[in-house]
Amino acid sequence: MSFDNVCKILAEKYSTEFVSWLLAEKSIEVKVLKTELSLEPIRADSVTFLQTANRILHIEFQTRTISNPPLPFRMLDYSVRLMRQYNVPVTQVVIFLQETNNEIAFTEEYVNETTTHRYRVMRMWEQDSALFLDNPALLPLASLTQTTSPQRLLSQIAQSVARIPNRDTRQEIAAYTEILAGLKFEKELIRQFLSEDVMQESVIYQDILQKGQQQGKEQGKQEEAFRFLIRQLTRRFGEIDSSIIERIRRLSTEQLEVLGEEFVDFSAISDLITLLEQQENS
Repeated sequence: MSFDNVCKILAEKYSTEFVSWLLAEKSIEVKVLKTELSLEPIRADSVTFLQTANRILHIEFQTRTISNPPLPFRMLDYSVRLMRQYNVPVTQVVIFLQETNNEIAFTEEYVNETTTHRYRVMRMWEQDSALFLDNPALLPLASLTQTTSPQRLLSQIAQSVARIPNRDTRQEIAAYTEILAGLKFEKELIRQFLSEDVMQESVIYQDILQKGQQQGKEQGKQEEAFRFLIRQLTRRFGEIDSSIIERIRRLSTEQLEVLGEEFVDFSAISDLITLLEQQENS
């Protein structure tokens, strides 16, 4: 299950609250940009673009510190393409959900010989829980905030959830809360404070579970197809260059299957590279 995808759902559903939190401004109208920037599709599991009257807020939720391309460069890339496409200032905030000591969670700029690009980084484990406990839209993130007493924090969260007057909203927020709490706390501890019955009643919760299961199955198929193809290619051509392996790993299950059918006709590794280029450009 993708924890950052849960956060993306929250940010898009409660866009005005997230703009108020991260930009410290009240915006009457916030538009969620459902778009793909040229050259590379948006990573839909973690990236959210919110447009106010005169600015774009780019939010990137992270549970991992390793990415390709590296996060700082990706932030520069997104910023340039967003400004080129929409011609408005862009504020970028990377929100790390799970505590880590990796330096990427403490890096707030991309630097090379000619360019310095800065963005904001927010580490949830350093945040005061008070702000999140008082706002239903942000409440699911409260379990990831700073605390010296997990039991006390989860008890406060449960009380805040219980105070939400609308039953459907209460169930949805409770479901999101339990899912994100799993990044930090053991399941048994979570269930002591957050009623499992309430979670299971939520249609949103069931939908997230189903999507998570489907995503897991698809990732399993992709990994199986990748491993099978690499074994066959290694038997045919010997050791494969790591850069080629990395390109193959990025292919979808369907693309890997096509490659597996075609490779029997390859006479040289150059044939593989040619087909890879066709797959990447399709």
